Amino acid sequence: MNILENGFTPSEAQIKYLDADYVVVKPGTFVRCAVTGAPIPIEELTYWSVDRQEPYANAEAAFTAYLRDHKG
Repeated sequence: MNILENGFTPSEAQIKYLDADYVVVKPGTFVRCAVTGAPIPIEELTYWSVDRQEPYANAEAAFTAYLRDHKG
C-alpha cells in the first residue's frame, strides 16, 4: 500500500533500542518521544536510550531525560 493512497493511517511502532541500532518489534510509522510525547517518524529517529528503552525527538529531549534520571 502506498502511503499516499486513501485509507492510510499512521500507526505507532514498538521498537527495541540497541547500541547504534534498533529492532522493530511491531511495525508502524512513528514512535512517541518519551519526554515531549511528540510523534517521531521512524525514518527520522536519531535519539534513544538503550538503558531506558525510550526514544527522544531531539538532543534537548534526550538531555532532559538524562537529567531527570541522574538527579543528585
